[in-house]
Amino acid sequence: MSLDRKTTALKQLQGHMWRAAYATGHVKGEVFEDVVPAIRKWREAGMKVYIYSSGSVEAQKLLFGYSTEGDILELFDGHFDTKIGPKVESESYRRIAESIGCATNNILFLTDVPREANAAEEADTHVAVVIRPGNAGLTDDEKSYYSLISSFTELFLPSST
Repeated sequence: MSLDRKTTALKQLQGHMWRAAYATGHVKGEVFEDVVPAIRKWREAGMKVYIYSSGSVEAQKLLFGYSTEGDILELFDGHFDTKIGPKVESESYRRIAESIGCATNNILFLTDVPREANAAEEADTHVAVVIRPGNAGLTDDEKSYYSLISSFTELFLPSST
């Protein structure tokens, strides 16, 4: 974990360890205050929202089920983890698109990791890099290349209906 490895087995182990901490209330998933209102707005416009994380699906469900905003699992249409493939490989994004029955060019992928943004872009998805406190810094080239947002309120998405 100290090497920040994104292996599926390690992420699953983390998920099992976290289950007890979340269930007892010792841990809550931190959600930025702009996230829930933005996702609600997108869903009202007919959009689907999925999570693709290096954290296991179990860990994702714990984080969003026991979040600082309460149980917000109903906001998500599905969850993906590294079982679908590494986030730094474009084929993973194609598999997700196939799994949800959507063309890759109808997907917006939000990340704070440029290597993931690059892989998603190679799969023909739209990408925005999210700048949040605590995230790793970006190079000047990355800052000028990617669409950058610091809040979900900065996204203006077309209705899917």
